[in-house]
Amino acid sequence: MIEWLPILMVSSVFGLIFLGYPVAFSLGGASLVFMFIGVSIDAFDWPLMTNFSARVYNIEKNQILLAIPFFIFMGTMLQKSKLAEDLLTTIGALFGSMRGGVALAVVFVGALLAAATGVVGASVVAMGLISMPVMLRYNYSKELACGVICASGTLGQIIPPSVVLIVLADQLGVSASDLFQGAFLPGVMLAGLYALYVGCIAFLKPNAAPALPVEVRQTGGKLLEKVIWVLIPPLFLIVVVLGSILFGLATPTEAGALGAVGSMALAKANRRLDLSTLQESLDDAVKLTSMVLFLLIGSTAFVLVFKEIGGEDWIRQFLSTLPGGVIGFLLVANLTIFVLGFFIDFFEIAFILLPLLLPAAQLLGIDLIWFGVILGLNLQTSFLTPPFGFSLFYLRGVAPEEVKTSTIYRGVLPFIGIQVFAITVVCLFPELVTWLAYYGDPIVEGSSTSPR
Repeated sequence: MIEWLPILMVSSVFGLIFLGYPVAFSLGGASLVFMFIGVSIDAFDWPLMTNFSARVYNIEKNQILLAIPFFIFMGTMLQKSKLAEDLLTTIGALFGSMRGGVALAVVFVGALLAAATGVVGASVVAMGLISMPVMLRYNYSKELACGVICASGTLGQIIPPSVVLIVLADQLGVSASDLFQGAFLPGVMLAGLYALYVGCIAFLKPNAAPALPVEVRQTGGKLLEKVIWVLIPPLFLIVVVLGSILFGLATPTEAGALGAVGSMALAKANRRLDLSTLQESLDDAVKLTSMVLFLLIGSTAFVLVFKEIGGEDWIRQFLSTLPGGVIGFLLVANLTIFVLGFFIDFFEIAFILLPLLLPAAQLLGIDLIWFGVILGLNLQTSFLTPPFGFSLFYLRGVAPEEVKTSTIYRGVLPFIGIQVFAITVVCLFPELVTWLAYYGDPIVEGSSTSPR
């Protein structure tokens, strides 16, 4: 009986999730049920459950997780104060004279918002509301417009300082600074591949990505003034926050606090910091942070009970004995995460699946920084994949009625191909991750360590 308990426990959790129950409560509820079952069949004793309170306490004092509300607040403040909207319109005007200029602006702003927010839904919605009407008005291909917005919005998954990377670092037991450094080159490479694709479309199919008409372009001193006052200040803030982490000058938590204060200073300088904006930004930050913490507490209970009923040994043995060794493990892990990404959020995948994959990855000697970056890219791909990709639903909610769901699906297909290519490149060339991740001696936060 006991050998079937791990399978039954995992199945019950996913069953509750697919029935519509909140993931945090599904994890906690299943843990309570199987805790009673485990004690009743003498799989473990009650005193072992006292470890749960100690683990929750360790969560509360983990400084890595403190970075999450700071970065979320930084992003929501830039959005609620309309500074993100100004960024997109200004960069669109800057690139407007080029074929595909607005689409290139979307890629560029998507990368900037990724470095400011790390939240996919907010970026997709913001760019969908602002740039989609402009591209449709000036006869951009609907497929290209949809694809570039969805894909650029998901850059928040992989470009640091990403909330996803902070969670992955905590679950993998590595330094968030190291993971940020490791993800920087792949994230920039991916944004560059998006821009290259847009440039190729603009060159090969000029009608699909035309330049803005002369009469609506801004030129000369007016454009220069707008660039100086609108583009440079938030860009400077992002560079300072991200640079302080990448060069080891500050921990992600310290940089996040700086970003939160800096975003309020920018809003104040633009006379957009009022009580309503501050309250809305705080509300969004608190809601998302609370969700993450509830998920983390539920997953802590799940992992504790799962280990005690023999689940960790079962998973380790299964994954470490797959045909192909490391390659077989990576294929199974990535395919599992890719499929789950259709149905559940990346936070939920990180808290449910990573604790199950980690022991096998360590046994196989896989570099955990490299593994974390691959997982981040994989989760980003699942956000784009029809029919259940979350990014598609975010855009569907704000796109005009003339844009059909099938158009959105067709639009993201080339970008999914780019994602798969990027994952393959990172798998084949780990140096893209490890070179910068292990360059120098970055600050290590909390109890996390890097696999040197």
